[in-house]
Amino acid sequence: MTDESAGKATAQPVLQDLLFEGDFSPLPVDMGFRGPVAHRVAGITYRQLDYWARTGLVVPEIRQAGGSGTQRLYSFRDILLLRVVKRFLDVGISLQQIRVAIEHLRARGVEDLTEITLLSDGFSVYECTTASELYDLSKGGQGMFLISVSSVWKEIEGTLSALPSEKAGITASQDPSDELAARRRDRAV
Repeated sequence: MTDESAGKATAQPVLQDLLFEGDFSPLPVDMGFRGPVAHRVAGITYRQLDYWARTGLVVPEIRQAGGSGTQRLYSFRDILLLRVVKRFLDVGISLQQIRVAIEHLRARGVEDLTEITLLSDGFSVYECTTASELYDLSKGGQGMFLISVSSVWKEIEGTLSALPSEKAGITASQDPSDELAARRRDRAV
């Protein structure tokens, strides 16, 4: 990473924890691919590629069509996003739901949609922002919270080990650490 690109990375607000560190674009940012290559690699038809570009779903960032005879030029990240949209279509998410999810992310200021984690249950599209937060992008970003049972286990395990406990077979009157039971025994004598 160059000093210039490092400055750009720190100037942008961090909206989501990254699952993996680093720049995963194996190509220079100014290297692009024409429509026939982009649609084949993304696994979509040329007609889908053209429609998605004209309607603003996935607009080529290197060069947009500027009239008759000009060619769109798609970046690696554009093709990656095209493939993600295709995968969501494959699992049954409608193009309308995908469009709503992407528009919501863009409205929030997410410019590079390839650096976020998206999930789907086959009905909705979710953005995972941290290990414990999930947003339903199909419903305008309604927040949900995830509860990892293993992390709750770890939280209480340490706390409980420092607190008094008792074995199941011992009654309170037999437990030498039970102060109240000891007082009652002393009174009864």
